[in-house]
Amino acid sequence: MSSREASVKRTTNETDIDLRLVLDGQGRASVGTGVGFADHMLDLMCFWGGFDLELTCKGDLEIDSHHTLEDIALCLGQVLSEALGDKQGIARVGWAKVPMDEALAEVVVDLSGRPYLVYEDALLPDVIAGDEKDVWREFFKSLAYRAGMNLHIKFEYGRNGHHLLEAAFKALGRALGAAVRQERQGVSSTKGSLD
Repeated sequence: MSSREASVKRTTNETDIDLRLVLDGQGRASVGTGVGFADHMLDLMCFWGGFDLELTCKGDLEIDSHHTLEDIALCLGQVLSEALGDKQGIARVGWAKVPMDEALAEVVVDLSGRPYLVYEDALLPDVIAGDEKDVWREFFKSLAYRAGMNLHIKFEYGRNGHHLLEAAFKALGRALGAAVRQERQGVSSTKGSLD
């Protein structure tokens, strides 16, 4: 099997990011973003997806975490797309429902090359781990659009914001792990390409 991995270095006035993603990994992550909750979520995603991730980010956290999380998602989406290459043989779609105590989240992905986000977050509290809940919508939107994937996230029920997002990141890992799995010849599209 060829190496399905990619890396990116991105430096702006807001963030400085080094990120490497290995799709066919061991579920190991070394993450340092300056946002402990984000480190925890990305670690869970990689563990549940079987990806290896190396990520360092220095962001303008003296303002808030918005730029940091958005730029990490842009980089993560970019390396996901690059690691998949022409997407030959991938399953393309994946889905998972994952509980975390009282919370349940469902995530469905389609690596179709067509970016779209459906994000039903009415159950999330306004603030989670010190950040406004909207930073997570921006994270998932940036990830979906840069990766070129349909990403649907639904929080089915729950009360605790940490638990709801943890269930979603675990489900995202499972769904992406299934979608990137190589299981067939050719491309999973009747049109013959995924771009």
